[in-house]
Amino acid sequence: MKLADFKTMPRDGFPTTNQWVLDFGKYQLSVITGGYGNAEAPYEIAVFAANDGVSQGFVQLPGITGPDDDVRGYMTQEDVDAVLVKLYVITGEEPVQI
Repeated sequence: MKLADFKTMPRDGFPTTNQWVLDFGKYQLSVITGGYGNAEAPYEIAVFAANDGVSQGFVQLPGITGPDDDVRGYMTQEDVDAVLVKLYVITGEEPVQI
């Protein structure tokens, strides 16, 4: 499973930003470009608790986000792909794009 397996969506209100929102059951992963990043590592992620497909707020997960940070930037596509695998292992759920 890789980020490239999912469709790039424009982010509402941000014409130069792309976004992917992936639902893993109890968690949702938001991935954007145009946030905290640079040309070599353009991706930024945030993880949200979710209930019935509805985001409930930021959550910090060891090995995915920092202990005092809800958002992790300056990530490569390979970094994001590793997060997808970690969330799959944690939840046992295949991601569904929303």
